[in-house]
Amino acid sequence: MTDAGRAAVLGSPIAHSLSPVLHRAAYAALGLDGWTYTAIECDEAGLPGVLATPGWAGLSLTMPLKRVALAVADEATPLAQGVGAANTLLLGGRRRAENTDVAGILGALREAGAGPVGSALVLGAGGTAQAALAALRELGVTEPDVVVRDPRRADELRAAAERLGVEVRVRDWTHLRLAAEADLVLSTLPAGVADRAAALPWSGRTTVLDVVYAPWPTPLAAAAAAAGCRVASGLAMLLHQACAQVELMTGCPAPVAAMRDALARAVAAAAPAAR
Repeated sequence: MTDAGRAAVLGSPIAHSLSPVLHRAAYAALGLDGWTYTAIECDEAGLPGVLATPGWAGLSLTMPLKRVALAVADEATPLAQGVGAANTLLLGGRRRAENTDVAGILGALREAGAGPVGSALVLGAGGTAQAALAALRELGVTEPDVVVRDPRRADELRAAAERLGVEVRVRDWTHLRLAAEADLVLSTLPAGVADRAAALPWSGRTTVLDVVYAPWPTPLAAAAAAAGCRVASGLAMLLHQACAQVELMTGCPAPVAAMRDALARAVAAAAPAAR
């Protein structure tokens, strides 16, 4: 750990990101007064330019940078390699790609009180869906269903499944109804795309995690909760993956309570604007 460090979250779009709230709260609680954390609008073409700027301690990466992160890294953890996507780059020397999305998913599910999982379904086929496969492997689920809008664009997800030792059944959007029959549903789709799943006949025995966190609750999360399902918040996933990033970037234990409180205040402050 250094006395001062510079970090940021990169992605496009990025203005909605609450990552700065979490990381800045962590720095304040840890007494890291010289540390800064910003949000930078950046796509794949812009990533090399950001990396060329000296002084970074680490970068958080969101869409559309999670897969390209491996291409610009000097090394990657076995988990990031297996997933085929990284949401964290540790800099200051060799560029190391990490994936804390898996820890975020598992932390959010634990927080929601998710029980044993027999069957699971993933919505989406992007980098976060690949992380979801790794999380499911940790939970003992090795044959999940994956529902995507276009199965022809799921090749990278299939490759990740093979690396992770997971056998996926990739299905098209007409099989969305299978979600209501699963023990666990992980929606990794962008805001609005999973809204139609809100109309499914949820039984109340399913645990649902929607990674979208703004606005919250999503229509999917609200419908599942109304049916008695356990709902794991996208905000909880954001918190737990950020805690792992803080520890990697600073070398200090994450101040979870301070980060959780800051996140809650930010969400509450944004709520009137959303209405």
